[in-house]
Amino acid sequence: MTASPTVRRRRIARELRQLRERGGMTLDQAARQLDMSKSNLSRIENAQIGIKPRDVRAALALYQVTGEEAEALIEVARGAQERGWWQSYSDVLPDWFEFYVGLEAEAANLRTYEAESVPGLLQTEEYARAIYLLTAGDSGVERKVAARLQRQAVLHRDPSVQLSVVLNEAVLLRAVGGAHVMARQLDHMIKVAELPNVTIQVLPFAAGGHPAMTTPYVILGFAEAADGSVVYLENLTMGLALEEADHVLGYTLLHEKLCRMALTPAESMTLIREASLNYP
Repeated sequence: MTASPTVRRRRIARELRQLRERGGMTLDQAARQLDMSKSNLSRIENAQIGIKPRDVRAALALYQVTGEEAEALIEVARGAQERGWWQSYSDVLPDWFEFYVGLEAEAANLRTYEAESVPGLLQTEEYARAIYLLTAGDSGVERKVAARLQRQAVLHRDPSVQLSVVLNEAVLLRAVGGAHVMARQLDHMIKVAELPNVTIQVLPFAAGGHPAMTTPYVILGFAEAADGSVVYLENLTMGLALEEADHVLGYTLLHEKLCRMALTPAESMTLIREASLNYP
C-alpha cells in the first residue's frame, strides 16, 4: 500500500506540536526562532499546510531532537511532500474533501453511518453520477465520478480497508437515478458485501429512533499507533475532521450501538434483495 502524504503531513504536524509543547515553548517563541510567522507555524501544526524537510530539520534542532528519531521524522516529512492520486482531481475536489480522501487512502478501518444515500465506497458509476447531478449540478461531473470510483480501490488493496457500514432503511427505498440505476446499485452492494473486509447492516424503520438521526459520519482508524483515529463529518459546503479523543470515543460508541440496533449482515442482505424487487 502506498503511503498517503496526507497521513504523513498529519503525523509530522502532531509530532512538531507535541515536541514544542514538551519543550515549554509558545507558538510565538518557536516561530521567532524558526524565522516564520506565528500563523504559519500554527497552520503547520494543524496540518493545514505542509512543511519542507529542511524546515523540519531546523525545528527538530530547536526542540533538541537528534539522531535516529530526528532522521525518522525527516523521512516522514519527505513522504508528506509526495503527491497523492487525488491531487490530480483538485479541479473538481474541494480542499476539505481532498484532505478526507488522503486520510481514507491509508485508513486501516472505516466505520460509517448514512441516512439518505449509499456511501461513496459502495456506489456504482450510475448512482454516483445521479448523486452529483442532484447535489452539485453537471459541472465536472464525470471527473467527480471518476475520482469517486478510484477511491474504491481501498476495498481491494493489500491490506484492504476494513469497512463497517450502517445504512438507514430509507437508503434502499429512495430511487436515486430511477429504477434501473437503483436496481444495479442494490445488486452491487450485495456483491461488495461478499468481500471478507466489508460488513453492511441496515438500520430498519422498525428500530425506531436512534442516536445518529441528525449526524451521518465516518470514523477513520489507522494501522500506525502514531496516527490517531479521526471522525469526519460533512455537508454540502464543508467537511470537519474531529481528532480529539473524546470525540472519537463518542462516535465509536455510537457506531457500536447502531450496529447492535441494526439487522445482522445476513438479515440486511435479505432486506436489500427484497428492496431490489421494487426496481424492475
